[in-house]
Amino acid sequence: MGDVTLDTLLPGQVAHVVALDQAHPLRRRLLELGFIRGARIEIVRRAPLGDPLQLRLNNTDLALRAADLVGVRVRL
Repeated sequence: MGDVTLDTLLPGQVAHVVALDQAHPLRRRLLELGFIRGARIEIVRRAPLGDPLQLRLNNTDLALRAADLVGVRVRL
């Protein structure tokens, strides 16, 4: 399967970061949180209305808006 954006994954899916959009408004913050190439991300759950998403990144749980994850390319 090819690369997809992180916001499209479903709970239980695991992926690895391939790239982070250069123009992403939160690029620096996401890199500080560990969204670096090769990082393993698991989608834990989505809120009832689909937003935010709970992610597990480097054994840390994060809740981020789907809109903030559009620029994160991952590979399943």
